[in-house]
Amino acid sequence: MSPAPAITVAVINASTVVTDAACASLTAALQKQVSNDFAPVWGIDATLVFVPKGGTPPAGTWWLSILDNTDRALVLGHHELTPDGFPVGKVFAGTDKRFGLKWTVTASHELLEMLADPGVNLTVFVHPTEGSGTLYAYEICDPCQDESFAYEIDGIPVCDFVHPTYFETFRAPGSTQFDHMGKLPAPIPGVLQGGYVTSYDVHGTQDWQPVKAASVPYGPADRTHLPDRPSHRQARRRMPQAAWRRSSVTP
Repeated sequence: MSPAPAITVAVINASTVVTDAACASLTAALQKQVSNDFAPVWGIDATLVFVPKGGTPPAGTWWLSILDNTDRALVLGHHELTPDGFPVGKVFAGTDKRFGLKWTVTASHELLEMLADPGVNLTVFVHPTEGSGTLYAYEICDPCQDESFAYEIDGIPVCDFVHPTYFETFRAPGSTQFDHMGKLPAPIPGVLQGGYVTSYDVHGTQDWQPVKAASVPYGPADRTHLPDRPSHRQARRRMPQAAWRRSSVTP
């Protein structure tokens, strides 16, 4: 039995390129993904409510904002936190459409990662040998983010996601299921084509770095590197929490 939802997420259509009908259908599909697929393995459930264009999200909710691009997020005042100080996930549907990507996969990706690590501060420490050590960010869709590994709920494409076993480095390759679709062959730092992990070498690097396997190329339009869709979770991970801004309910 899934845990009772303690989180309510407002799915806000603030995009000029997504209809309210499409966003409402996505909200219903995401509700099924969260409650039926994600919650049983992660122990985190949520109630999703749809907010149409021009609507006001209920007080006390987390936000999943469907936007056109980075500029529109700033114009509408959708920043790092809600007015109540809760997490905000952002989906740049206009940018995705411009590059031929499925915005619903991005929405699923951002929602699940927000639920798994709402403070953008969870990590796994891997210490393989003396004098070495790497922190890996708890981003549960990045390793399998490519659309070729997405699946459909009621005809709507949603993102694959890793299981907690992916972060258990004692697991042998092929010994268990590491992601929902069963495509990842091994735990962290293994990734699929078009995927990556964000790492921090505690003895070397001065910043978080997206890392992919040397033999695994990015897809032709990898979401992380689109010109006007910066990875806001990566940017937030680098930002001191004192600098996080609260959003506005209205522009």
